[in-house]
Amino acid sequence: MRVTLFAIGLVLTGFNASFAFEIEDHRIYAAPMPTQTIKVLSTADIAAFDPLIRRFQSINQRITVDYTVASSTEVMAAIYDEGAPFDLVISSAMDLQTKLANDGFAQQYVSPQTAQLPAWAQWQDQLFSFTQEPAALVISDAHFAGLEIPKNREQLIDLLRAHPEIFDQRIGTYDVRTSGLGYLFATQDSRNTDSFWRLTEVMGRLNTRLYCCSGAMIDDVYQGRLALAYNVLGSYAENRLAHEPGITIVPMQDYVTVMMRTAFIPRNAQNPDVAGRMIDFLLSKPTQESLAETTGLPPVFEGASDKQKALRPIRLGPGLLVFLDRLKRQAFLRNWENSIRQD
Repeated sequence: MRVTLFAIGLVLTGFNASFAFEIEDHRIYAAPMPTQTIKVLSTADIAAFDPLIRRFQSINQRITVDYTVASSTEVMAAIYDEGAPFDLVISSAMDLQTKLANDGFAQQYVSPQTAQLPAWAQWQDQLFSFTQEPAALVISDAHFAGLEIPKNREQLIDLLRAHPEIFDQRIGTYDVRTSGLGYLFATQDSRNTDSFWRLTEVMGRLNTRLYCCSGAMIDDVYQGRLALAYNVLGSYAENRLAHEPGITIVPMQDYVTVMMRTAFIPRNAQNPDVAGRMIDFLLSKPTQESLAETTGLPPVFEGASDKQKALRPIRLGPGLLVFLDRLKRQAFLRNWENSIRQD
């Protein structure tokens, strides 16, 4: 478990030991004269979400924000298995979020801001999207010196096969057994292209390293431990690239999977009114207009999915539950393990 200590006006407290789910980070943004507290459980890194929390508090100066970061599978465990008391749940794993709402763990919320969302970006007035984030290939400029950058998955397969001396043990992707977002991206890949399983097998032969999250992969590309990372969140990479050179973000021209980060108010929320206020804030015009600039997260109202033919947005709805069926999930993971782990 990774817990970081913060000072200078920020308070870090121990998490309720009665809950077993694992947290990655936890920060309390204390209001000067607090009257209410919102407890947020999120997959978004504090570094990415910090500007949003501070802006929210500048408008709501009496609200303390208790922000907990966990992986998408741990978020699922916290709400589905343990009934942990949070007021707002934010996750990049659209399928797991949909299952939570579908199985009765979310309550309805309606406001002028949520009413502005297109039908594909909200579900049953319970689940609300506020970003559109593409998956991307991130490569190390140093490792790719003299190599032609692949433009699609077929070219990526050919490149990996032609240069095992460069890519052996230097490819990163999600461990889809433990990463909810990784599982979502992988199942969408399997729907979008016949190349997915061949690519997975090639990566398996090259001893691909498996990761929990995009941030860790991007770090290792920057540090030179990886030559490339497959299916990382482009928004995280863009945010990192704005401060440090050394990587290139490659959107595949055959298709680019686009996920939406979603939020819902749990059924057992203690402060649902404050949670609704934060949803409205995330969907408000000022927040959406400045979202990419302040956080690196592309706004849901940007409409990029309508402008670029290569984009394959994942839509909210019951179709996301298909690969969460127990037998389908077991079969998918068995095939994936056989491909990625060729021991």
